[in-house]
Amino acid sequence: MALKLDDKKIVVEEIAAIAAQAHSAVAAEYRGLTVTELTALRKKARETGVYLRVVKNTLAKRAIAGTDFECMQDGLVGPLILAFSMEDPGCAARLVDEFSKENDKLVTKVVAIGGQVYDPSELKRLASLPTYDQAVSMLMSVMKAPVEKFVRTLAEPHAKMVRTVAAVKDQKEAA
Repeated sequence: MALKLDDKKIVVEEIAAIAAQAHSAVAAEYRGLTVTELTALRKKARETGVYLRVVKNTLAKRAIAGTDFECMQDGLVGPLILAFSMEDPGCAARLVDEFSKENDKLVTKVVAIGGQVYDPSELKRLASLPTYDQAVSMLMSVMKAPVEKFVRTLAEPHAKMVRTVAAVKDQKEAA
């Protein structure tokens, strides 16, 4: 059933609002996927904080005009599903990458982040970006390492003295 003009405007406004807040976007061709496979993809998207939408390319081009994802317009050709990362830059790429491993019919066409469009081969690189929690954890471990090393350095002379006294004691007991 064809969309009426008012419905098209609503779709364009919704996608434009999402695109304005999103960190990254992935457009993938879904030709050949069954309804159950698409339903499974949508379920995973909801669980991971990815906005997923099948939309006509002309409406998608209008929606992303004026956003960071305007660079994607030339790549929007064919039956595409748009995935926008809402929580962290790599979540849409991880979703598409993991799902395409199981279903080879989902083919990445366009990857965009930070106002730049990338080759579909860059999907794995984007998918390997750490999540927010992982990034904070990595930062904290880097910040904590010098303090731990400093404390070990301060404690080492005392530990060395205790080991020396224990060795002398053991030597005297053996004699």
